[in-house]
Amino acid sequence: MSALTLKVAVNLVNEAITAGRAISAAPLTIAVLDAGGHLITLQREDGASLLRPQVAIGKAWGAIALGKGSRLLALDAQQRPAFIAALNSLGQGSVVPAPGGVLIRDHAGNVLGAVGISGDLSDVDEQCAITAIEALGLRADAGVVA
Repeated sequence: MSALTLKVAVNLVNEAITAGRAISAAPLTIAVLDAGGHLITLQREDGASLLRPQVAIGKAWGAIALGKGSRLLALDAQQRPAFIAALNSLGQGSVVPAPGGVLIRDHAGNVLGAVGISGDLSDVDEQCAITAIEALGLRADAGVVA
């Protein structure tokens, strides 16, 4: 696969929702962006709060923009807050440095896009994104710190 299709993006969303329901997560909002940071699809479960779409997109967009999962962006925010502030200024406030933005890689390691999820604790959001990506046979890159 060289690019994400709408069909794959919708399947990612469906898998993420299934993963969330399996662990009784709060209502989730799931965004799937292509490798250029453009939104392919976004779905918001019933009961998800007002800003969840923007947060989900911001998690995925930050991962695409810097080429690393948003877990590492969260670490950057703790260690280098001025950098994240500058990044958000450049990105017009589009980066959300919290776990839940996971890069989608093919088996060769190429970035195809990212899934961003918001709705529950950030670790739960991230878990649902990883589960969805792996369910489709793709590689999830959450930026896990070794």
